[in-house]
Amino acid sequence: MMQKNKLKQLWAAGKPAMNGWCSIGNPLTAEIMAAQGYDSVTIDIQHGALDYGDALPMFQAMRSSGATLMARVPWLDPGYIMKMLDAGAMGIICPMINNRTEAEEFVSYMRYPPLGQRSFGPTRAAVAMPGYGVAANGEVLALAMIETAEGMENLDEIAATPGLDGIYVGPADLTLGTQKGRLPPGFDRQEPEMIALIKQITEACKANGIAACLHCGSTDYAAQAIGWGYNLTTVGGDTRLLAGAAGASVAVWRELNGRDGDTDGDEGMY
Repeated sequence: MMQKNKLKQLWAAGKPAMNGWCSIGNPLTAEIMAAQGYDSVTIDIQHGALDYGDALPMFQAMRSSGATLMARVPWLDPGYIMKMLDAGAMGIICPMINNRTEAEEFVSYMRYPPLGQRSFGPTRAAVAMPGYGVAANGEVLALAMIETAEGMENLDEIAATPGLDGIYVGPADLTLGTQKGRLPPGFDRQEPEMIALIKQITEACKANGIAACLHCGSTDYAAQAIGWGYNLTTVGGDTRLLAGAAGASVAVWRELNGRDGDTDGDEGMY
């Protein structure tokens, strides 16, 4: 019997999930991230410094973690979506879904006939998950990103798309796409108008029985989002976590050694 999707089990039990994010194309980095206890880990192929050749060994490195492994694909591209599923992704996050037609196309690429038009050939998935086959139709997650004014206008019809499992919100693009450049991109929006949009998405998801997912910059904001009704939150990612931890240790070292504020570079030891 094919393995069950951990995220689907958590959501069915009414529990929120925490998602890890990998933008560095390296199996060791991915393995380290997956070992930290995330419920799911997503490889970012859209904006991450990696491609399919990097993603496959990253999936292999994370296999033993027990996390649900997902991928954000570059675009609404059937070839890329199906290839990542064949590599073992149990969920696909697809950017820039703007209307019901695009949402239906996305869902169709995720499922084998008669539920969709996915081509059969789960090369690695069949090895990593014994029993993998048409049963995958009920386990893989289709998460559409709404990031534009058009997407918000069509929110209700997108959320009602049969076979869609959830909506994933990228606050940076949602801000750019709806505020006409008035606000800078970024996570953890505090503006009332952006919070209203973020909450509107949760309401549409709840009304249609699908998951609401949000990319966050801090655990505090993620907890707040769970309170708004979000089912999954991502907090930062490997690049931000690495930069944050490294920067913090450098700042403490400089403070303890009397070099606080000294950023002029290395004067040399001799």
